[in-house]
Amino acid sequence: MSASSLRARVRSEMHQEIKEAARRRLAAEGANLSLRAVARDMGIVASALYRYFPSRDALLTALIIDAYVGLGEAAAGAEAAVPRDDLRGRWLAVCRAVRSWALAHPAEYGLLYGNPVPGYTAPPETVAPASKVILLLAAVVQDVPGALPPVPGPVRPDLRRLLDGQGPTDLTEERLDRVLLAWTHLFGQVGFEVFHRLDAMIAARAEYFDHHMSLLADLAGLP
Repeated sequence: MSASSLRARVRSEMHQEIKEAARRRLAAEGANLSLRAVARDMGIVASALYRYFPSRDALLTALIIDAYVGLGEAAAGAEAAVPRDDLRGRWLAVCRAVRSWALAHPAEYGLLYGNPVPGYTAPPETVAPASKVILLLAAVVQDVPGALPPVPGPVRPDLRRLLDGQGPTDLTEERLDRVLLAWTHLFGQVGFEVFHRLDAMIAARAEYFDHHMSLLADLAGLP
């Protein structure tokens, strides 16, 4: 192995170690990360950590992208395992994968969908990985035959702008409207469960979740 390859490998491993230490901090204290605290947990001086992540925001961005990628891969893998003509099965697979991932990674889910981190603004490179789940739902809905009732006139330009931003697509404003409704409800319900808002309300969590996701599939026109 060349010296440059060895340095790259060591740097990559150090990146991973720093992120793992930061995730432990997330789980214990939430998203208000301190690079000095992470460095202290690792037994290194803060100046050494700054060579890999020049700021708290850079570390937060790396954690956010990793979390979006993990969530997206879980949803995509579940959806890909369902036959293409089973539209409702594909829809439910995506939704269930989101819930399973969130329950297994509550700190990362909180970083993505919890309270905004004070002073942090997500950069553009987080947009593509953040879009994976909604694009999976949109792909399912795009395969549904037939038409839906028209959306209100004032809403149509916003939906058209979103569609145009995705490039060529057969998705209509009406279909996108149902996808956005499902997307917000999906993450809202998962968030209620992750953040213990359902603890004193619903015991049959999985059944309750499937029931709501099936209602949303009905709204999206899935057979």
